[in-house]
Amino acid sequence: MRTGHKVALYATALAVVFGGTWAAGAAAGPPETPAPQQEAHGGHAKEPEAHVPPGLSVSDKGYTLRLKQDQPLAFQIEGPDGKPVTAFDVEHEKRLHLIAVRRDGAHFQHVHPQMAQDGTWQIPLRLPEAGSYRIFADFKPANGPKLTLGTDLHQAGDLRPKTYANSSTFETDGYEVTLDGDLTAGKSSTVTATVTKDGKPVTDLQDYLGAKGHLVALRADDLAYLHVHPEEGDQVKFAVEVPTAGKYRLFLDFQHGDQVRTAEFTLTTHEEGGHGH
Repeated sequence: MRTGHKVALYATALAVVFGGTWAAGAAAGPPETPAPQQEAHGGHAKEPEAHVPPGLSVSDKGYTLRLKQDQPLAFQIEGPDGKPVTAFDVEHEKRLHLIAVRRDGAHFQHVHPQMAQDGTWQIPLRLPEAGSYRIFADFKPANGPKLTLGTDLHQAGDLRPKTYANSSTFETDGYEVTLDGDLTAGKSSTVTATVTKDGKPVTDLQDYLGAKGHLVALRADDLAYLHVHPEEGDQVKFAVEVPTAGKYRLFLDFQHGDQVRTAEFTLTTHEEGGHGH
C-alpha cells in the first residue's frame, strides 16, 4: 500500500449485512429456523445445527467451488446437479467477485476472473509471500441464491506472519482514509469513511463497480466474510452489523483519478474495548 494525506469520502451510505448467506435476510427476511428434530431413540429434541458463516465453506446450498489449477488460478462453480454453472447474475457490474487474502489478513486482492463457455473461471493470481491464502468466490447463480464460497491456496516459502493493531486510518498513494465509529456485535453500527488528499476533502470520487466505495470485511479469527456496497446518500456511511465480538479486518476500494486504491483497517468491537484508533 502507499502513503498520503487526509481525504473526505463523500458518496453514498452503505447498508452492510454480514456476507453472502448471512446477507440473505437483507433481501428475503431472516432465515427460517428449522424445527427441532426427534432423536431416533429416546425422543429428545435435537438442537438445530448452527449456520456456517459465508466464506468458511467450499460448499453451500448445493453449490461447490471446485479448483482446477493454481496458476493461473482456474475454478468452476458446481451446481446442485453436479454440473458447472454457466449462467450468473450481474452484481455490482460483475458476474463474480474473487477475493484473496492471506490467513493473517495480509495481501488483500479483489479481482475479476473471466469465464469460459464451459463455466471455467480463470485469472493469473499472484501470491506475493509465503503462507496460506483464503480464496473467496462471491456470486449469484441465475435463479439461485447469493453465495460466498471459500477455499485455500498455499504459497511455499519462509512464512513471516503479520499482526495488526487497531487502526482506523490508512495512507495509500497520497490519500489518507479514515473510518469513524465503533463496531458493536449483534446490532447495526454506523461507521463513516472520510478521505483527504493534501489535507483537502475529495468530493469527486468516481464510481467503482457501480458505487462510490466497495467494502470487504473479514472476521480476524476465522476469516468469516462480510461484503458491502453503498446505497444512495451524501456520505459514505456503513450500517455495519457484525455477528460476534472480536477483531475485524476491513478493506475499502475507492476510485479517484481513474485509479482504484485500497485502504485497510483493523477494528475491534465495542464489547472488546476496541475503537479502531
